[in-house]
Amino acid sequence: MNWDIIADNLGAYAQGARLTMLLTAASLFISFFLAVPLAFARNSRRPALRYAVLAYTLIFRGTPLLVQLFLIYFGLAQFEAVRASVLWPWLSSPMVCVLAAFVLNTTAYSTEIFAGGLRHIPSGEIEAMQAYGMSAWTQATRILIPSMLTRSLPLYGNEMIMMLHATSLASTVTLLEITGVARQITLDDYIQFEPYVTAAAIYLAMTFVLVSAFQLAQRRWASYLQDRIG
Repeated sequence: MNWDIIADNLGAYAQGARLTMLLTAASLFISFFLAVPLAFARNSRRPALRYAVLAYTLIFRGTPLLVQLFLIYFGLAQFEAVRASVLWPWLSSPMVCVLAAFVLNTTAYSTEIFAGGLRHIPSGEIEAMQAYGMSAWTQATRILIPSMLTRSLPLYGNEMIMMLHATSLASTVTLLEITGVARQITLDDYIQFEPYVTAAAIYLAMTFVLVSAFQLAQRRWASYLQDRIG
C-alpha cells in the first residue's frame, strides 16, 4: 500500500472535490429553473408543446450522458459554422461543454420527475384552487409548484445524487474533478487501488451529506404525505 502518495496529494483531491461540487451545484441550479416550466409544458393541453418536451426528455434520457458529452465537446467542433461563430470561445471550453451536457441531461430527468409530481396532485386541491378564482400565476406559485416539489422530493433527491456521481465523467474531457485526480495519480505513480478508494470515500461522504439533507427536507415539508401513506 502506498498511502503516503495519497497523503501528498490531498490538496489535489480537495481541488477536485471543489470542482465536483461546483459542477453539481451549477448543473442542478440551472436545470431546476429550466425543468419547472418544462414540467408544466410536459402536461400542457397543447399536443405540439407536450410532444416537443417529450421528444427532448426521451432523447436525453434515452442516450448515455457520456455520449452526449462527447457529441457536445468533440462533435460540435466538426462543424465550420460552429468554429466560426461567436459562441466558439465558449464551446471550445471543457467547462462550458461539460456544464451544457450535464444541464441538458439532468433537466430532462428533472422535467419528468416534476411533471409526474404535477400529475399526482389530488383533484380536490385543484378544484379548491379553481374555486377561489386565482389567476394562473397565483395558482402556479402558491399551489401547483409547492405541491409538485413536495411530491417530487424523494425522486429529485435521487436525481441530485446521480448528478453528483455523473460529474466523474468530466475527467474524460480533461477536467480534474475527483475521479480525474485519482486517474492522474494512477498515471503518475503507477498505483491503482489507493487513488480510487480515496475517490470513492470522498463521493460517499458527499452522498451522505446530500441524503441527510433530503431526509431533513422531507421531514420538514413532506411529512404530511408520509403520515398519510403510513
